[in-house]
Amino acid sequence: MQDKLRKLEELFEEKQTQLADPAVYADPALLKKLNREVKDLEPIVACWREYCRAENTVREAEELLSDPELKEMAQEELRSGKEQMAALKEQLTVLLLPKDPNDSKNVIMEIRGGVGGEEGSLFAADLFRMYSIYAENRRWKLEIVNRSESEMGGCKEVSFVIEGEGAYSRLKFEAGTHRVQRVPETESSGRIHTSAATVAVLPEAEDVEFDINPADLQVDTFRSSGAGGQHVNKTESAIRITHLPTGVVVECQDERSQHKNRDRAMKILRSKLYEAEQEKQRMAMAAERKSQVGSGDRSERIRTYNYPQNRVTDHRLTGEEKNFPLANVMNGGLDAMIDALVTADQAEKLREAGEA
Repeated sequence: MQDKLRKLEELFEEKQTQLADPAVYADPALLKKLNREVKDLEPIVACWREYCRAENTVREAEELLSDPELKEMAQEELRSGKEQMAALKEQLTVLLLPKDPNDSKNVIMEIRGGVGGEEGSLFAADLFRMYSIYAENRRWKLEIVNRSESEMGGCKEVSFVIEGEGAYSRLKFEAGTHRVQRVPETESSGRIHTSAATVAVLPEAEDVEFDINPADLQVDTFRSSGAGGQHVNKTESAIRITHLPTGVVVECQDERSQHKNRDRAMKILRSKLYEAEQEKQRMAMAAERKSQVGSGDRSERIRTYNYPQNRVTDHRLTGEEKNFPLANVMNGGLDAMIDALVTADQAEKLREAGEA
């Protein structure tokens, strides 16, 4: 492991030298790539350097043990240094786990009301509000792409983009079926119903990652169905793009400009096709592999929001740490739950690395 860490430190210094070259700033794509690589390497290198300092402390303390006057102080430094080395080694083991290459990307999310009819749509709207508050708390930017409302103000479907540092690394754990147990607004007798909404999470693909042949696209324009008064009635600014080889359809009607809607729709289409291609590769490489935490299987029920008991249960976690206070979660307090899922994911990867 130490040889690998030394090589990573050399690579980190090499990338920093490249960033100091003014010529790099003339190539935005290269600059973005180098900045991302340096940022990924930085925590590993910082931890490794701290480990080396602790190792030096241990070595110096061992040399002082033979001095009667300094022996007691040396023993304390030796104990402290070894404890620090052990803790840092654990951190390095986690930091060296394979990274999801999409973790640093922006994220495209789609929420759809599932079983439960109108109540499913109302719950989908509640989930959208939850993610909106979470994004605001983390100072991420959220843009609605397409929203279809139900008669009672719920969301039949809502698509949106969240832009911000580490957005996908946090929100990828949200993909799946979210179940709710509560008395619906549509229920007059006070009976508890079980409804659901589905959440899809996609990393936003960059232009260089997935090429699309324009001949494979069918582009239609239509009038927006959302708010906007006379503008909605007179202007065909909404865009529908169909990728003919796969049948994937993307609609965007949030922007007033047809050009902006087309650009946003193309970004989402590219991301969907990129994700589908990645999924094919994952299935080919791991057809018989056990699903990991956060694998994003959208057919699974990942979470239950139980209103009568005022708790949210994440079914991918175990023990008491799988339950969280409902009011806090619905008001955007997702960090504790996501942190637990990240830890569980790391533990699974460490276990697999040990078996390999």
